[in-house]
Amino acid sequence: MPILSIFKSTVLLLFLVFTSCKGQQKETFSTSEPTIEAPAPIKVAANRTEIYLPLLKEKKVGVVANPTSVIFKENGHTHLVDSLLSEGIDVMQVFAPEHGFRGTADAGEHVKDGMDTQTGLPIISLYGKNRKPSKDQLSGLDVIVFDIQDVGVRFYTFIATLQLVMEACAENDIPIVVLDRPNPNGHYVDGPTMIEEHTSYLGMNTIPLVYGMTMGEYAKMLNGEGWLENDSKADLTVIELENYTHDSEYHLPIRPSPNLPNDTSITLYPSLGLFEGTNVNAGRGTEFQFQRYGASFMDSTAYEFSYVPEPNFGSKYPKEESKTCYGKDLSKTQRMNEVTMEWIIDAYNNTLDKSKFFLTDGFTKHAGTPLLQKQIEQGMTNEEIKATWQDDLESFKKIRAKYLIYD
Repeated sequence: MPILSIFKSTVLLLFLVFTSCKGQQKETFSTSEPTIEAPAPIKVAANRTEIYLPLLKEKKVGVVANPTSVIFKENGHTHLVDSLLSEGIDVMQVFAPEHGFRGTADAGEHVKDGMDTQTGLPIISLYGKNRKPSKDQLSGLDVIVFDIQDVGVRFYTFIATLQLVMEACAENDIPIVVLDRPNPNGHYVDGPTMIEEHTSYLGMNTIPLVYGMTMGEYAKMLNGEGWLENDSKADLTVIELENYTHDSEYHLPIRPSPNLPNDTSITLYPSLGLFEGTNVNAGRGTEFQFQRYGASFMDSTAYEFSYVPEPNFGSKYPKEESKTCYGKDLSKTQRMNEVTMEWIIDAYNNTLDKSKFFLTDGFTKHAGTPLLQKQIEQGMTNEEIKATWQDDLESFKKIRAKYLIYD
C-alpha cells in the first residue's frame, strides 16, 4: 500500500477514535444532574407539643375535637385527647362538632351528649340542642384547645363551630388555642360570596364559597374583622404549621367526615357540594361520595353512566335511594384549582321536569345567594356565572391578605 494511503488511513482512524471518545465523555458528563431535594414534610401543629403543652400545664382544659384531631407518629397516630392525658394534662371534657367525637353521625344528624368509652371523659355536643358552648358548660375551664381538620369550603360546618366556640370563649374570658392543620383546598379562592341576609350555620360571614385559609388564619380573621358576636375578641393563640404553603398538596390521612373518603371527594366537594341544595344525588349512598352525580328524573339518553344509591356508612337515607340514577362519574378528576358550575348546569339542563331540581331554601344557604339559582335557570354558562363573582372575590382577597400566616 502506498505510504500516502497508509498515512491517510491512519489519520482517519485516529480522528474517528478521538471523536468517539469525545462523544462518550460528553455523554458521561451529561448524566450528572444536580440533586433536587424533596420538600420537607408538613408538620401539623398538634405534633408541635413543645410549643403548646406549656400553655396547658396545671390548667383545666376543654378540647374541641373529632377523629382528625391526632398526633402523627412513625407508625400511625395517637388521638390528641389520649396524648394530652398521657402527658398529664388535666382534660376535663370534650366538645364534639357535626358527625360527633368519633365521627359516626350522618351529615345534619344531631349528635347527643354522652361519655367517651375510651377515656371516660364527658362529651358535650356542639351539633345538638346547642351549637355554642354555654357558660355552664365552660364553667371551671381555664383554656380551650381547638383541633379539627377543615377542607376549606364555606358550608362545611367546622368553621361555624370555630366561630361559636371563639365567641363563647370571648364572653367567658377563656383563652383558646387553635392547633392549625393544612387546608387541602387552600390554594385558591373562588365561588359565590355569601350575602349577609342569607347567613346561617352553612355560612356565617360574607366570604366566598372557597376562601383559601387554614383554620388558624380564619380564626385570626374572625377576631380581626369583628365577626364575633358583639364585636368581641377571643384571647387567641394559633400554633402554626411547619413547612406549609398554600400551594402545598396535602393528602388527608383520615377522612374529615364520613362522606369525604379521599382526595378526589375533597377536591370536588366545593363544586359538587352545591348538589346538597337540590334533589340530585351526589354520591351519598355509594362508595364514591362527591365523585359522581345523578338522579332518576334526569334524561337517561344523555348519559352512559348510572348507579343506584343504597343506605351505607355516613348516609342512612341517601337521595334517590334504591333508584337508578343517570349522570356522570367524576372519580378520575385531578386536583382542581377552581369552583365550576359546569356539572350543576349539565344536571339542570338534563332534568326532564325542572320543578324537581332545586330545593330553593337549601340551595340558597349553600350558594350564599339566591342569584345563583336564577342564573342557572336563565341558561347562563359557567363562564358567564363565574364572571359575576370576580369583584367580590377581589374585595375578599384584600381582607384575606391581612390574616395569612403562610405564603
